[in-house]
Amino acid sequence: MKSFNKFLKENVGTSDQSRATDNGINPSEIQNPRVLRALNAYVGAIANMEYILPEQALSKLRSALDRVGYSFGAIPEMTEQSGSFDLPLTRFGGRFGKDTDTPHDEVISDDGISHMVEGGLALKIQYEMIRNNSCRIFAKIE
Repeated sequence: MKSFNKFLKENVGTSDQSRATDNGINPSEIQNPRVLRALNAYVGAIANMEYILPEQALSKLRSALDRVGYSFGAIPEMTEQSGSFDLPLTRFGGRFGKDTDTPHDEVISDDGISHMVEGGLALKIQYEMIRNNSCRIFAKIE
């Protein structure tokens, strides 16, 4: 009879763990088009469901983006049948302080993204109420 350790040594690498990995993508490197594409796929998968209230979808998006270091501000009221709005993103809460190139009388205070991506990024939200009184959300980071 095989010992458990021998079994593990013989079967190393035979399981399909590649589906659970990030394929070497660092979500904080938002200037990389592959990262932005992967992040949009992540956001799209969460948004591509029906929700009873649109705020539930945005709460779920907030929680998911918080896990990878991105956040957004207050959510506007969604009282219309459909609409759209932009929520500016911040990375790790933004930057505040000094950089190697900052003059002694200045301080950096930004979103943590605009120094990597010109103009920063925003979560663009479109929502519409459906006939069964649920809500459909479309979200994309641009």
